[in-house]
Amino acid sequence: MEGGTKMSVMTMVQAINNAMDIKLAEDSNVVIYGEDVGYEGGVFRVTEGLQQKYGENRVFDSPLAESAIVGTAVGMAIAGLRPIVELQFDGFTYPAFNQIVSHAARMHNRTRGKFKTPMVIRFPYGGGINALEHHSESPEATYGHIPGLKVVIPSTPHDAKGLLISAIESDDTIIFMEPKRIYRAIKQEVSTEKFSIPIGKAKVVTPGTDITVVAYGAMIREVQKAMVMAKEAGISVELIDLRTIYPIDRETIAQSIQKTGRVLTVAESPTSFGVGAEIMAIANEEAFLYLEAPPRRVNGFDTIIPLAKGEHFYMQTPEKIFYEIERTVRF
Repeated sequence: MEGGTKMSVMTMVQAINNAMDIKLAEDSNVVIYGEDVGYEGGVFRVTEGLQQKYGENRVFDSPLAESAIVGTAVGMAIAGLRPIVELQFDGFTYPAFNQIVSHAARMHNRTRGKFKTPMVIRFPYGGGINALEHHSESPEATYGHIPGLKVVIPSTPHDAKGLLISAIESDDTIIFMEPKRIYRAIKQEVSTEKFSIPIGKAKVVTPGTDITVVAYGAMIREVQKAMVMAKEAGISVELIDLRTIYPIDRETIAQSIQKTGRVLTVAESPTSFGVGAEIMAIANEEAFLYLEAPPRRVNGFDTIIPLAKGEHFYMQTPEKIFYEIERTVRF
C-alpha cells in the first residue's frame, strides 16, 4: 500500500482486465464481446474470468465476423450501451474497416449530434512475436487519419488501466491499440482502485536537454535501452510517450523541441505517411526557428512486416535508435 492506495503488481494484460472489471461492476451499460472473449477469456486471456463474474449477457462470444462485431456495437452504442469489442489481431480490423469508418466514426456528425457512439474497439497490435501474416500490423496512422475516431496506445500497465477507463467512459469511439509484444513483458505496481488518465495528453517520461525522442507502445522500452547508450556517449535525451495518437498532444511535443532543438520519432509502422511525419509537421510549424538539426524518423520499411524468419530485419532495435540519436545530435 502506498499513501493509502492499494497497489498490486500487474502485467499489461492484468491491468487491462482490471480496468474492464471495474467498469463492468460500476456501469450496467458496459458489455464486452468478441471472438472467444467469453468462456476462453480471449486469445491473449485479456478478458479471462469476466464472463464467470458478470455472466453471459454482459461478456459473451461472437461469431468469427469482425464487420458484424463492430456493426452491432454501433447499434448498441446508439441504443445506450457502452460496448467494448475485442478484435483478435491488428490485421483482422480490416474486415471491419467499413463499419469503423463509415458508421462508428461518422454517426455523431451524420445525425447532427443526436446519436453518439460511445464504444471501445480493442485489439493487440505490432510485431516482435514471430507471428503469421495479419498478426503483426501497426495501423495507428490509418485510424489516426480518420475524423471521428480517437486512437490510444499505452506503453505500461499503469497507463493501460488509466487510459482504458477513460476510453470506456468517453462518448466517442476509441480505437484502443494494445502492444502485444509487451503484454506480459513488463510488470509494474498499479493501483487496484479506479483511476483514469486523460486521452490526448502525452507524458514526458524522462527530461533531457540535447534531443527529444517521441515514441509510444512497445517502442518506449526500446528507446529507454538506447538512452543508456546515449548517456554513456554524453547525450541527454528527453523521452516523450505519446499515449494518444489522435488527438495528438501538439503542445507537449512543441515545447520539448523548442527546448532541445532536435527531434527523433520511433515507431513500428512503415515510414511513409506515418505518425512520425505528423510530428515533423509539428516541429516545422511550432518550432522551426529552434531546430538545430533535421528531424528524423526510425520506422519500419514501407513493406508488409516480414514473417518470423525475417522479422528481426524490420524491427527497431536500441542500436538502430541510438545510431539515429547520435547522428541527429552530431549534425
